[in-house]
Amino acid sequence: MISPTSPDFARRRAPEERPQQIIDAALAVFDERGLAGARLEDIAQRAGVAKGTIYLYFPDKEELFREVVRRTLVDRLEALGQEITAGAEAGASVAEQLRLYVERWWAFLVTTEYQAVYRLIIGELHRFPELADFYTREVKSRVHGLVGAMIARGIASGEFRGDIDASSAMRILGSMLMSHAMWTCRARLLDDAPTGDQQQLPFTLLDFFLRGMRPDAPASGAASDDSSNAS
Repeated sequence: MISPTSPDFARRRAPEERPQQIIDAALAVFDERGLAGARLEDIAQRAGVAKGTIYLYFPDKEELFREVVRRTLVDRLEALGQEITAGAEAGASVAEQLRLYVERWWAFLVTTEYQAVYRLIIGELHRFPELADFYTREVKSRVHGLVGAMIARGIASGEFRGDIDASSAMRILGSMLMSHAMWTCRARLLDDAPTGDQQQLPFTLLDFFLRGMRPDAPASGAASDDSSNAS
């Protein structure tokens, strides 16, 4: 019996499975060697196919990276956007929509798959301007549009404070999720489990965020005004 991890098994997979087979191999090689260091020969070997087979689907390494991003992030964002829209149309509050977003997106942020892509984005994408533009257009713009629109709806409906800038609030929520997801994954990698309920962590972050967004929350600068009056 042929092992599922052997090159012979990979070569015998159905042709329609080949693109995903190559993409999975590419992500593994990109993670190990980086974008600059990865070679199509290495990806082909990892996928168990001939190098020429890759060219049947992808013209070069850069397009292969784009497809990794599309299948890893863009497809998920599109599906999540549709789910949130359906919830909004069914009458879900913006807080409920954000909870759905946090639940789904956090579950992806802490996967090894996403962390591999994120290391490439942070560490190497500045060397590939066209790929950086692609990532900004296809991923960052989608995330910002999705979350920013939810927050804007909350402000317009009175669910959130009227003095909040939707773009700034969107970035605050995103940075909280990203930084804590990285921390969680790093602790897991080092076998140094953080204290507390990690399944509850994203919702704790969301709770902090929503408390600051409530209409009855202190307006910006209120703390400094109070302290100056006290003095």
